[in-house]
Amino acid sequence: MSMLKNGKVSFGVIGCRLGRDHIQSALLNPAMELKAICDVDTERLGNLAKAYSIEPQNCFTDYKKLIERDDIDAVVVATPDTLHEEQAVAAMKEGKHVLCEKPMALSLDECKRMIQASKDTGNKLMIGQVVRYNPGAVLVKKLIENGEIGELFYVESEYAHDYVKARGAGDWRVDPRRHPFIGGGCHAVDLLRWIAGNPSEVFAYSNHKVLKPWPVDDCIVSIMKFPNDVIGKVFVSIGCKRRYTMRSVFYGDKGTIILDTLLPYISIFRDSIPDPIYTNVSQAAQTIEVRLDVPVNSHNIQAEMEEFTDILLNDTEVLTDGIQGASTVSACIAAVQSAHTGEKAFPVYDFSK
Repeated sequence: MSMLKNGKVSFGVIGCRLGRDHIQSALLNPAMELKAICDVDTERLGNLAKAYSIEPQNCFTDYKKLIERDDIDAVVVATPDTLHEEQAVAAMKEGKHVLCEKPMALSLDECKRMIQASKDTGNKLMIGQVVRYNPGAVLVKKLIENGEIGELFYVESEYAHDYVKARGAGDWRVDPRRHPFIGGGCHAVDLLRWIAGNPSEVFAYSNHKVLKPWPVDDCIVSIMKFPNDVIGKVFVSIGCKRRYTMRSVFYGDKGTIILDTLLPYISIFRDSIPDPIYTNVSQAAQTIEVRLDVPVNSHNIQAEMEEFTDILLNDTEVLTDGIQGASTVSACIAAVQSAHTGEKAFPVYDFSK
């Protein structure tokens, strides 16, 4: 394996549909070097090779051939969820650092094997919890940590995405192992975990009224108990008739923040307005919406890739490591279990057993 020479990280990307943004990021950043790409779809592979001037000898349909390359430092795994564990573990055993897209995997056993592979090989494993790089989400977290809305008491998020025409190549989303609360809802769950901490208890309801031919329930609502007696809710629908959204709301004892990742601003309401311009306004302070501008970038792959590259070049800690990825999967699995049993479920966060 190359030793991160010349201040660059050389990448291979496995999965060129979801990985197209990773390919573009690697080509745009002088600290990154794209060495090879892989996809089982030869037409897609050829089109991307042509679009980005990638030589045929650097294009593979078998990921095992790519991870054998000695000139690759790190691998992006951007394939269907069911393949994450196999490909990530194999890459780490071949001496590669791995950025694996969310969800980390679909079971805790798979997550544990990925974590263990990172420990055994000494190679870094980062999970692409991309919402943590959304400019609005980054600002929301900072505002809450700075006490702008006081003490949190309720948080909520949603993942609403009509899958009727988004079945995935080869119908990979229509897989009974891929419950939408894990596959897509992990975005919303991870955002709340990032800000409010690990939920200790979960209760959920689900139904199956829209995508009836699909093998899993298409709507689920989960109530979660977070640290410091914070209550949370996550709504997931893969059949709703609306545009994709990940709207989230954070309630504190001194204010409220509303985040919609598709809007160029976040909204904040507070119990008092510090700006003198509002001192003579008769309108109640808590009803005045203050909008803070943010760039619209719901899937900020560029920032994700830049952070991973910086971690590798400086040999620093991975913040969204396997433990973080597995913790989000655990909370999601608990919600699915609760919806099936009608009882509370308790996520586990010890992945050493």
